[in-house]
This record gives sequence, structure tokens and C-alpha cells, in this order.
Amino acid sequence: MSNSSFIKNTFRNFSSAQPWSADLALLLLRIACAFMLLHGWGKYTDFSDGVADFPDPFHVGPVASKGLTVFAELFCTIFVVIGLFTRFALIPLIICMLVIIFIVHSGDPFGDKESAYIYLLMYLSLLMAGPGKYSVDRMMRRA
Repeated sequence: MSNSSFIKNTFRNFSSAQPWSADLALLLLRIACAFMLLHGWGKYTDFSDGVADFPDPFHVGPVASKGLTVFAELFCTIFVVIGLFTRFALIPLIICMLVIIFIVHSGDPFGDKESAYIYLLMYLSLLMAGPGKYSVDRMMRRA
């Protein structure tokens, strides 16, 4: 076997993704979303302390704004990580990231909203691809 055919066969094997690898990648992406829990948990534990200074871009009051943010960043993230009602749980998270990027930090440098962009891309990817095979959503469909 020549070197060129060995290289072609090797890359052909790498380029054809196995079905399990796509599902594993979706699981890893959902697990990576768990880092958002740190943001949500921090806001949840000091809910009353920082509520007066919390941004209120839609003028619903800082308590409601912070409550909606905690709901998205904490509770919806839990649903995404375990893969339960994943696409529905992603909608508040996507809205939250859009508000952070385009309203709350609109005039700030890119570095201040970089993590929001990364989370937004992760959430949009999961919204399009779905939770994958290793999720509660998939288990519920089988039952």
C-alpha cells in the first residue's frame, strides 16, 4: 500500500463521523453549558443583595429582571444539561444572551461580552441540532 492511499484511507475514516460521535458531541456541548450554572447560582444566592443595581432593560423592575435572568441561567440550564425539554429551555437562554449582548453591554468592549457570544453560539447550535441520543428527551420518546 502506498503512502498516498494510506493517507486517503486514514482521512476518509476521520471525515466520516459515526452516529455515536455526533451524539457524544451534543452531550459534551450540553455539559459545557453547565458553566452557566455558576452565573445563575451566584445571582440566586445573593438575589436580594444585588437586586437594586441589577439592569432592567425592559422596565419590568429590577426584581423581575433578575428573576427572569435567574430562571434562564439556573433552571433552564439544568434542563439543557440533562436534556429535558431542551429546545424549550434554550429559548429563554438565547433571549438572555441577546439582551446581554445587544442591550446591557451594547456599548462595552467585545471582551466584556465575549462569554455571552460563546454561550449564544452554543445555545443556537443545540437549538438547531437538538439534545442528541444521550438525553432525557430521547429516553422519554422511547418509552
